[in-house]
Amino acid sequence: MDFSTETRVGQIALANPASRRILEDAGIDYCCGGGKSLREACMHADVPAEEILNRLQQQSESAGPEEAQWAAAPLADLTRHIQDHHHQYVRDSIPRIRTLLSKVRERHAANHPEIGRIEDLFSEVAREMLMHMQKEEHVLFPYIDAVESSANGNGPLEPPFFQTVKNPIHMMMREHDAAGELVRQIRVASSEYKPPVDACTTFLSTYQELQQFEEDLHLHVHLENNILFPRAVELEARVL
Repeated sequence: MDFSTETRVGQIALANPASRRILEDAGIDYCCGGGKSLREACMHADVPAEEILNRLQQQSESAGPEEAQWAAAPLADLTRHIQDHHHQYVRDSIPRIRTLLSKVRERHAANHPEIGRIEDLFSEVAREMLMHMQKEEHVLFPYIDAVESSANGNGPLEPPFFQTVKNPIHMMMREHDAAGELVRQIRVASSEYKPPVDACTTFLSTYQELQQFEEDLHLHVHLENNILFPRAVELEARVL
């Protein structure tokens, strides 16, 4: 794919995993902010667009296997993948990170008050993500699966109480934005997950887990905002 500063960052992220890493390293939001042009996203991140464009053009990998797979795979497979991999990761990691943060706060809060702030932010994003995933699993994803089933000739589609898939998608994307802002604040409060010089092993592990949580959230939201949701809207328009 040929990139320019007017290419949407969501499209760039779809190109291959190396592109996502370049965007992440530059602090560019490719998941919630996937609709912005590279120029706009670089302005927001306060990085030079031409420099980022050069980095993207220098790496020449083709589309990553995950993006290539999900761009054409059945939507039911994608919703199941999101639940089995990303939703389950969130549910598994929340109690682990909460325990680590509690231990670090008890041991280091006197010298590192930012830990209390990070713990509060993580509790908020954990609460929001758990509620968010329930809505996807019980309302949005089953409807998307039903849309696809109807499109495949398995009977008419029953009109949903929310009228169109665009409505819950709009809500989910707003919640993605909120979760993304919370993890951004965690990254800032943790100085980009850089542990202090007096950090113990638990402190180091906590920041590593928080960074992994953010990276997984970015990919999770990317798969929904930039692949699942646009495909679901397009398919519903063909069925209704």
